[in-house]
This record gives sequence, structure tokens and C-alpha cells, in this order.
Amino acid sequence: MNEKVKSGSRNVAIVGPYLSGKTTLLESLLFVTGAISRKGSVKDGNTVGDSATESRDRHMSVEVGTANTEYEGTRFTFIDCPGSVEFVQETYNALMGVDAAIVVCEPIRDRVLTLAPLFKFLDDWEIPHLVFVNKMDRANINVLETLHALKAVSSRPLVAHQYPIMQGEQLTGFIDMVSEQAYKYHPGAPADPIPFPESLKAEEHTARAEMLEALANFDDHLLEELLEDIEPPQEEILKDLKMELGADLVVPVFFGVAEQDYGVRPLLEALLREAPEPETTAERRLKNIKVNTPLAQVLKTYYTPQGGKLSLVRVWSGKLTDGIVLNGIRAGGIYRLMGQQQQSVNEAGAGEIVALSRMEGIKTGDILSTEQSAMELPKAEQLEPVYALAITPEKRNDEVKLSSAITKLLEEDPSLAWEQHGDTHEVILWGQGEIHLQVALDRLRRKYNLPMTTHLPQVPYKETIRKPVASVHGRYKHQSGGHGQFGDVFLDIKPLPRGEGFNFKETIVGGVVPRQYIPGVEMGVREFLAHGPLGFPVVDVAVTLTNGSYHNVDSSEQAFKQAARLAMQTGIPQAQPTLLEPILRVLVTTPSEFTSKVLQLLSGRRGQILGYEGRNDWQGWDSVSAYLPQAEMQNFIVELRSLTLGVGSFHWEYDHLQEVPEKLAERVLASNTNGSNGNGK
Repeated sequence: MNEKVKSGSRNVAIVGPYLSGKTTLLESLLFVTGAISRKGSVKDGNTVGDSATESRDRHMSVEVGTANTEYEGTRFTFIDCPGSVEFVQETYNALMGVDAAIVVCEPIRDRVLTLAPLFKFLDDWEIPHLVFVNKMDRANINVLETLHALKAVSSRPLVAHQYPIMQGEQLTGFIDMVSEQAYKYHPGAPADPIPFPESLKAEEHTARAEMLEALANFDDHLLEELLEDIEPPQEEILKDLKMELGADLVVPVFFGVAEQDYGVRPLLEALLREAPEPETTAERRLKNIKVNTPLAQVLKTYYTPQGGKLSLVRVWSGKLTDGIVLNGIRAGGIYRLMGQQQQSVNEAGAGEIVALSRMEGIKTGDILSTEQSAMELPKAEQLEPVYALAITPEKRNDEVKLSSAITKLLEEDPSLAWEQHGDTHEVILWGQGEIHLQVALDRLRRKYNLPMTTHLPQVPYKETIRKPVASVHGRYKHQSGGHGQFGDVFLDIKPLPRGEGFNFKETIVGGVVPRQYIPGVEMGVREFLAHGPLGFPVVDVAVTLTNGSYHNVDSSEQAFKQAARLAMQTGIPQAQPTLLEPILRVLVTTPSEFTSKVLQLLSGRRGQILGYEGRNDWQGWDSVSAYLPQAEMQNFIVELRSLTLGVGSFHWEYDHLQEVPEKLAERVLASNTNGSNGNGK
């Protein structure tokens, strides 16, 4: 294993809510370390992190961006993760391969709640993380309120690593809580030491005491020193910070203004001194692994216009060399990424994050090894799709290319899914929200020359009957020279309990319908039920063949099939057909403060509330269970997120069919373009 790479590198994800300034922080980190000579801006669309066309068009990150730099002899690989909840799968996948994460947030108490799902993910996977409170040049900042709000959404204790020095509404410097040295910021230059501000002495002393007490919870020696009023040496405090951050026991908090580079260098110093080295992360993730066995995990898949397919991988052990064969596939090349720029390298050692080219058939999350029985590595849970659009190629001839293009799209973004619906026959693209699907459609158009038309998916309504009808007669007689066609049947039709589906039987006696023709009768019934008089499949119906007649020469299975269709065409309209809609069972998760709004949202969409209770392992969150018509699910996620600061989510599954209210059924049937039953009616 390459010891120099192991001890001289850090892999760090930059995560946080939309508009918190993650991409701006990455630009600042690259600038102060000399990786770039001039900073770009999100507004101008020239940042390293937002190098994808879809990101620049929207002035927001829509996929992870990777950049490399060096600082004091250590190689840093930063992964800039999207902040929008619609692209959180990208973030979760990337976090599985880093040594630490920087959680970027704004100093706005009311928005801190949006960090709760991210903190939960980091803590569940024991990923070490620091908090960088950005945009400290905002007006009306209350540092203590922000810290208190952050502590309320984190299961790990937060410890202030710095105490900000404010002059009015401006951040002018900070006090390092370890050394108690004060510093003053200068635009474009490192901060200078200054005398300790006496006006902040009491506040800083209180905050430092809280930091030391939090660290002492995991260090008995430090606890003894505090109890005996012994000032612990700086080396011991730094050692505790490194140990406890590395074990995800505490979360250090920093303050700054990334746009002005304020606070960026202290953050880098903390990553250098206190963040865990790659081998520490590997020891936590891997068990019983041969040290020299090449082992990597795919964190992200890209299809680039220039280089084709790229697989961003974390090398967990061994060494990847040019031309290496992993999972039976020869890597086309090894690259370090700087946004969309690629730097070719001959090898990558354990602890590095690099891109491999032309790994066909390899997907995000896959484990790559030179050995056939490669060990399993943990993968981020696949998010369930919550928003859908029906898609159709603008050019009919492009339909043959669609399946291949969508397969590549799903390799790039595993939080997408697609299906060809069995009832509506629509191609449906599923994702995490409206913007998410628009980005996917943009990629289909730009990368694969597949422009699409879209609409909301049709609701797969069904129909059934309310009353039985007996002895419905159907006769098919056709003469066209030579042998004719003759079939004659009598059917009893009755409704079945909801969910029973379809049942066919016969009570023929005396051979009035020969046995060889009875399958044709059932086939004719089934064909009719596929498209009933209201325009939808008919379910929960029992049909019994009770009588009939035949002709020795002219009868055939086909003739009896047509006779059965005619009988059904006559009988089903007499049986009071009614419209059914699919009802889903949904489980909505929301912060408790929004539960009442969620209940109103569900009720306003014809939902039936089944109950709610506190969410397991999520303090201050509720789970609301309800039945909701599928017709009311379209755009449900949009409104739910609007009500819950973007953090509400739901799980859904089909539960049962239910009659549509009469007035609504009238509107559905009036707008249904498939209203004719297609059975000759």
C-alpha cells in the first residue's frame, strides 16, 4: 500500500442545503491553496464545482463535482455535492467514499432544520463532519441562536472551534478556541494575530468551557484536569479533537464568509490536523481485507461528451495501475478530476479518489476488484421515486433509441427509474422532483439527441360492476361462402368482492357447447374485460358460461370467442358499471412542528388519515399514515416540501381499489380520451 498517499491525502465532501454557498466555498478552498488563480462565481457559471452544463444553466449543482488541490504537502480531493433535496442521492453516494464532510449552512436559525436529514445520514454512517457557518456577513446574526438551533438537529454534540469577532454586522476575525489567540481577517490574505478582545472574554470563556466539557465526555484524563482546574495543554486538546472527530463523536463548528475567503484557512488547518486519514476511514469501513488487494467502489458515473464513460471511484486498498482489469473489465485510463478537466495518471493508491474510463457495465455503488470474490462494502440506500412524468420522443423514429439512452441515464443517476405501464402503455420516468426530471430530460436531449414531449402520467383507473345479470345472450353468425362461422352462448355475470380479480367457470351439460370451444369463450370474455364500456380494464367480475348451441360444420373456437365478446358487450352495461381508482397507502415523515399542516394537506387531497406517531430514532419528527387516491399524488411531493422547508418525505405503496365519487367520476369520464370501449359499442 502506498504509505505516502495514505498519510498525505484527505477526501472531503462539501455538503449542505441549497444556496448555503458550498460551490463558493470550494472555489475559495482551491484559490487559497493555489489550485486556481482566479475564483469563478455560480452566477457567472464559471466555477469548478458546477462544471456540468445543466448546473450552469440553472445556477445550482445538480451532480457531484470533484476537484484536487494540495495544502502543506497534503493532497485534498474535494467533492462538491448538490444542495437541492431532489439530488440528495448524489450526495449520499459520494459520502460513502470520503474521510470527512464539511456541512455548510447559513446563520439563519429558521433554516437550520433543513440540515436534520443530512446530520442523520452522517451520524448513522459515522462519517466525521465539521460545520462551516457561511455568510456571516448577513444582517441580524445571533451566533448563540444559530449554535443552539444546530445542536437541536444533531445527535452528536457540537463544539465551537472558533468564536467569531463581529464589528456591527461584519465578521472581522475570530478567536481560536484551542489556543485562545485572536485573529483579524484581511481580504485576499491570511488572518493576522491581534490582542484578545476584552469585550468578548466572558462569552469566549463560556463557549470554550462548553467545548472542553464536551471533549472530556470521551477523555477521562481531560475530565480530571477540568475538575482540578488545570488548564489542559493545546496538544492534548488537539489530540482529543482529532480522536473524537475521527470517531464521529463531536462536530466542530467554524464561522466564515467563503466569498471573501474568511475562515477558509482555519478550516483547512482543521482538516489537515484533525480530520481522519484515509487509512483510518478504511479500517472503519473494511474488515478482513488483504492489504494489497486492489479494491475500489464507484461513487459516481459520468457520461462525458469528450471522454465517454467515467467512473469516479474511491480506492480502498491496494493500487490501481494503468490498464488494470477490475471485475473482468480493463480500465481505459486513470484520471484525477478538476471539474470537467482530466489529468491522466499512471496509478492511484489506497485512499485516493480518481476516475476510471470505459468501465462498461459498471454502475454507481459497484465494488471493483481484481479478485472474483470481492468483499461487500456498504452502499447508500436507494431513494424511492416520488415524482413522475410520462415521456414520448418528439420523433417517432427515436423510440428504438430510448431504452439504451435511459439505461445510461440511470447509470449516471441511480435515483431515476422508468417503467412502461401495463395499463396505460405510457413510458414513465420517475425521479425525486420536477427539477430532477427536467435535468434528466435535458441530458436526453443534449447527450443523446432525444428531445421528449411530456405530460403527467394517466391514473390507471379500473372499472367494475355493481349488480349481477343472468343469461346474457351472445350469438355470432357469419356466412361468406364455404364454411361459415357460428357461436352461441349464454353468460351469467356477477360482481366479486374488491380485490378478487376475475373468475371464469362453466356449467355446461349435455355438450351444448363442445369442450374444445370453451377456452375460446373465456378468451373472448377476457379480451372484452381489458377495455370496458367506461374505457378502462374491468376487474372483480365472475362470468359463468351456462348454455349455448353450436353448428357441426360452422362452429369454431374463434366464433365462440366472438360470441362471448358480444354477450359481454350487452351484459356489462346492464350490470351498472362503475369507476374505480387506485388507493395508495402513504407514510409521510415530517418535523413535528409541521404535522398539523401535513394532516391538512392529506385531508385536502381526499386522504383518509390512519394515524400518526413519533418517528423512530428521529427526535422531534412524526410519521403520518394515510390512504390517498393515486390521482391526488401528482405534485404531492412539491406541496409537501413547500410546507416542510424541503425536508418532508413519504413512502408509498399500492393498497386497494375504491369507487370514485360520482361527481369526480363524471369529470374523469368526460376527459378520458379512451372513453369508447373499443369493443364495437
